[in-house]
Amino acid sequence: MSLMPLPSSRFLIAAPSSGSGKTTLTLGLLRALRNRGLTVQPFKCGPDYLDTLHHGTAAGVPSLNLDTFMASEAHVAETYARYAAPADVAVVEGVMGLFDGADRMRASSAAVAELLDLPVVLVVNAKAMAYSVAPLLFGFKNFYPGIRLVGAIFNFVNSASHYQFLRDACQDVGVEALGYLPYNPQVAIPSRHLGLSIDAGIQYEAIIGQLADMLPQTVDLDRLLEITRGAAPVPAAVPAPVVPTDRPRRFAVARDAAFTFTYHQNLQVLAQLGEVTYFSPLTDAALPPATDLLYLPGGYPELLAEGLSRNAAMRASVAAYCQRGGATYAECGGLMYLGQTLTDAQGRTFPMAGVLPCTTSLENSKLTLGYRTAQWNGMTLQGHEFHYSHLTELKEVLSGARVTNAKGVEVPAKVYRQHNTIASYLHLYWAENPAFINWLLSLPANP
Repeated sequence: MSLMPLPSSRFLIAAPSSGSGKTTLTLGLLRALRNRGLTVQPFKCGPDYLDTLHHGTAAGVPSLNLDTFMASEAHVAETYARYAAPADVAVVEGVMGLFDGADRMRASSAAVAELLDLPVVLVVNAKAMAYSVAPLLFGFKNFYPGIRLVGAIFNFVNSASHYQFLRDACQDVGVEALGYLPYNPQVAIPSRHLGLSIDAGIQYEAIIGQLADMLPQTVDLDRLLEITRGAAPVPAAVPAPVVPTDRPRRFAVARDAAFTFTYHQNLQVLAQLGEVTYFSPLTDAALPPATDLLYLPGGYPELLAEGLSRNAAMRASVAAYCQRGGATYAECGGLMYLGQTLTDAQGRTFPMAGVLPCTTSLENSKLTLGYRTAQWNGMTLQGHEFHYSHLTELKEVLSGARVTNAKGVEVPAKVYRQHNTIASYLHLYWAENPAFINWLLSLPANP
C-alpha cells in the first residue's frame, strides 16, 4: 500500500504590481516560519536570480526558479514537486504583477499558480488606499477563474484603524484579510535595477531577522498556514543527464561578490555531469587545476571592476586557459570580464582578462531586458537578457545562431565565439537541456 503524502502548506505570494513589497514580505515569512522549526522551501516565479539569493539567506536552503517560458510546464512541475515534497511549507514568490507575463499571461505568476494548483495570497500596497481596495481585490479574485485568491496581506499600513478599512473591504469581497505590515524604513532593502540590491554593506541578516520578529505581531501566520494546507506534491522520476565520457568532468564556476547570477538548477546539472569547483576572480590567484569547462556567470562586475582588474594573476590565468582552447561559457558579467576593458558608470576604465576583442561600458547606460530564445547547432535554449552595459561590437559571431524575443521577433543580441569561448549577454537556462553542456565539452581543440 502506498503512503499518502502528508499535508503541507503551500502558496504563492503575488501582488497587483511591482513595488508592492512582496519580496520583503516573503523574506520575513520565510524566516518567521523557519523560526517556528518548520522546513521551508522557497521558490521564485520568473527569471530573477537576485530574489533567490535573498530567499536562501532567509530560509537557509537554495531557492528554485519556476519559469514557464524558460522551461516546459512538465519541468517546472517536476522541479516544484521534487523540492516542495519534503518541506513543511512551500513559499513561491511571484514576479511583477500577478498577471504580468512574457506575452499577456504567459509565464506569469498566475500561470504558475494555475499549473501547480497553488492558492494565491495577494500583497497590496495600501499606503494611499483604504476601502477603495475592495474593487481591486474583487478584480483580482474574479478576473481569471484558473486561480484561487484566498487571502490578502497589506503593506505600508499607517495604523490599526487604517487596517480596519482594509479588513472591511476584504470581508465584502470575500477575500480573507490575513494581516498587515506597518511602514518601517528600518526593514527596507534598497533596489538596484529591477531587483533588491545585493550590496555587501547592507545588513541583510539583521533586516530579515527584524522582519521575522515583526510579522507575527500583525500577520496571522497560523491562519495563513491553515487556509493554504493541502497534500504535498508527488515528484516524478527523472533520468539523470547522460555523461558523455567515462570520467567525471571538472567544472570551474566563478562565484563571489562580482559573479552571483546563477540558477540553482543549472548548477545541479553540472554537479550531475561532473565535479564543480567554485573560485573567485576577485581573490584567487588561478583557475582550479585540470578544468574541463570554465563558467563565468553574470553579476555586477562593474561594481567591483577595480578589484577584478587588480587581480592580474587571475586575469592572466583565465586568458591563458581560453587562449589554449579551454572550453569556456560566459554570460553577461562574464562576457564583460573577458573583454579588454570595463568602464564603470563614473567613467573609470579598468583592464579585464583581454580574451575577447571588445570593451564594455556603463556610461550612458540603457536597459536591455526581456525573454530570449537562442537557436544554433540544432539546439534551442531559453533564457533572458538583462543589462545596462553596452559593448563595442564583436565580429566573432557564432555561426548560425539566432536570438528572438518572447513574441518570436529577432533581436540584436548575439552569441559570440572565439576559439572555444562562447559568450553573450544572455542568461541561459539549460537545466532542461544538459545537451548544451555536453556540446560545450565537445568543442574541438582547434576550431
